[in-house]
Amino acid sequence: MLPSANKHHRLALALMVASSFISGCGDGKLASSREANGEIVSYSSTHRLTGLDPATSSSVDTSIAISRIYEGLLQYDYLARPYKVIPLLAESMPEVSEDGLVYTFKIRKGIYFQDDPCFPDGKGRELVARDFEYSLKRLADAKNKSPGFWTLDGRVKGISEFNKASQGKEPTDYDRPVSGLECPDSHTLRITLTEPYPQLLYILTMHYSFAVPHEAVDRYEVEGGEKITNHPVGTGPYKLVEWRRNSRIEFVRNPKWAETGRVETYPTEAAPEFADQGLLRDAGKQIPFNDRIIQYVIDDSSTSWMMFLSGQLGISEISTDNWDAVVTPSKSLNATFEKRGIKLISSPYTAAYYIGFNWDDAVVGAGNDPEQNERNKKLRQALSCAYEFEQINTYMNNRLYPLNGPIPSPLAGYLKDPTPYDFNLEKARRLLAEAGYPDGIDRETGRRLELTIDLGGADTSTRQQTELFANMFQKIGVVLKPNYNTWPAFTEKLNRRQVQLFRLAWVADYPDAENFLALFYGKNASPGPNHANYRNAEIDRLYEKIRVMSDSPERTALYEQMAHIIVEDAPWIFQYQPMSFAVIHSWVENYVSHDYPYGLAKFQGTDVALRKKWLESYGNKKLDMTGQE
Repeated sequence: MLPSANKHHRLALALMVASSFISGCGDGKLASSREANGEIVSYSSTHRLTGLDPATSSSVDTSIAISRIYEGLLQYDYLARPYKVIPLLAESMPEVSEDGLVYTFKIRKGIYFQDDPCFPDGKGRELVARDFEYSLKRLADAKNKSPGFWTLDGRVKGISEFNKASQGKEPTDYDRPVSGLECPDSHTLRITLTEPYPQLLYILTMHYSFAVPHEAVDRYEVEGGEKITNHPVGTGPYKLVEWRRNSRIEFVRNPKWAETGRVETYPTEAAPEFADQGLLRDAGKQIPFNDRIIQYVIDDSSTSWMMFLSGQLGISEISTDNWDAVVTPSKSLNATFEKRGIKLISSPYTAAYYIGFNWDDAVVGAGNDPEQNERNKKLRQALSCAYEFEQINTYMNNRLYPLNGPIPSPLAGYLKDPTPYDFNLEKARRLLAEAGYPDGIDRETGRRLELTIDLGGADTSTRQQTELFANMFQKIGVVLKPNYNTWPAFTEKLNRRQVQLFRLAWVADYPDAENFLALFYGKNASPGPNHANYRNAEIDRLYEKIRVMSDSPERTALYEQMAHIIVEDAPWIFQYQPMSFAVIHSWVENYVSHDYPYGLAKFQGTDVALRKKWLESYGNKKLDMTGQE
């Protein structure tokens, strides 16, 4: 999944993900007034949200916001490791046919959509199986241009035909049958696949498959209407109260749960390490724990950091500039922060950061003939050899792992050895000359080679890292020109294939390397997740083979084979995999690091008394960026 605005460049993506749902607090006066009314309010940060429609949104922050309001059939067990999928709106795990092609889900009864004017008398109706049938069809509706259609395309029987039928100008016919989506009764959903799809259960935890009522789309998706992306209507623990674009977004506990007697509870079992940490103290208690969530849109890491230091946020990444003042050389927390009840948390994060080449581009792409294709490949390899991981790692306080190909650790298929195109300036210059650019000069035109890289933000960290990349390329005579965009403008360019080079990250959607290899499948080209628009017939053939295979040594061997081919073609410069570090206030309860945190904020809470005590002791102190008075 794409990270949110500006997050493509940040080390601690996981930490900022956590910050977007972890409990924090506002100024003392606001917190006190809320608590006086018996209301627990969570104050936290987020980045600019692109919209709240499950079918059309794809960034991390947006997905987290969506999962407060909407729900799906399945979810991750919050405290289980390794990661485990369990029922949410399904009564139980599905019944699966022996050939692995038919999944039958029983839908829970007594689940209701929130009250909204789109329903008769404004009263939310009961969730039924057809809501999931309808929502999955919305992914396939070509008019929605869903970035999530890749999860179903060619997988669900008849879904691709529905997609083709929706490509005309006439309104999409949602009564058109899809043979792989059937509802034998009001609370049974049957999904029939074209081939085995071992990742389907993971897919059904993602926001793309969440239940959206057709009444909301009918009411708001009209010409000049408010649009469902701005007016979400779901079954989840929260409902949207207010959304000031680029400023703040507010959610309140969904009153429909209490009205209909819906009860959800905190887990009663946990992995041993979590049980030892006391994370089962709320076992069996009713969730969600926070009554209201208020998030401020903060694109600047310095602002976010100062808000954490003053107690306005419960969790924060550690900015590069302040790393040495916060973390000791042994990677423990500075005593000043420990004294204030602040804790350091860290964990590896399953994500890949990369610089992509647009395969459609005449200079860095595939080329129009075999000879040009070979030259362009050597150029991509040369630029890969010019990229110096250690320089970026030093800038990021040595908090990175090298990425030796398209699959991050610890997923099966990860390449442990460095690639043939790791940092090597001598090799870079040789490959550059073989590509037709000796010393960076185009042999045909006599001009210096200039390349343009598009970025999804313009904050200090993005600019500084881009300057480092430009300096790396300059050492072999290539000019790199940055083009800074807002996140929405950047994603629009990617979707329209209007970039030459771009910088991005992919955050694992589920714990399987197939999710990363999907980024190189030709049919997933933009607006799908293959934003490099990479095409290789052998990769496509192998991907179509592995995507129906269950976990096995044979599948792992094919993963490794694909990774080696991709490394040789160099559609990406493989930058790094992050190690996540964050600081967290002691009043934040039930926090655990999770690679797939969507919909899991409902398990986290706030120790109100401890928060008040902290504010009284430290909330009004004037601090510098290192936390010193």
